[in-house]
Amino acid sequence: MLQKMALHTRTHPDHHPGIQGSVVAAVAVGGAAGAAARYGAELLWPTGPTDFPWTILLVNAVGCFLMGILMVTLKLRFPASPRLVSPLLGTGVLGGFTSFSHYADGVRQLFEADRPGYATGSLLLTVVAALVGVTAGALAAHAALGGDHRVRDGAR
Repeated sequence: MLQKMALHTRTHPDHHPGIQGSVVAAVAVGGAAGAAARYGAELLWPTGPTDFPWTILLVNAVGCFLMGILMVTLKLRFPASPRLVSPLLGTGVLGGFTSFSHYADGVRQLFEADRPGYATGSLLLTVVAALVGVTAGALAAHAALGGDHRVRDGAR
């Protein structure tokens, strides 16, 4: 029989048994703020149900770009930040702002509206834009922080 590999020998700093309520609350508050921001973007730049979903594409790309910046910045410059910063800003705000369920539902609606070109374009462009966004954000943060990869405040 195969042995299990010990992939996670150390726990993540946000995983503390018994005190998850504050993490859930931080994600919920951040998620509400992020979703409200996305809703605001959709009000400012509405697209019809059979139009190409440029707003959601842009929101997802920008959100992924900001996620790349946030994660690199927290890791390199603020490794000792309060433990709720990442769940609040990353999972919460940016998770609520970006909407891959909304994107997937939009693709479904476009296929149902007999717009397969828009549906396929949205399907592919959103994935590419998200990957490019998070990579560009991480690279931008590394460049802005001087590319300094030294350990700070006990981070590894």
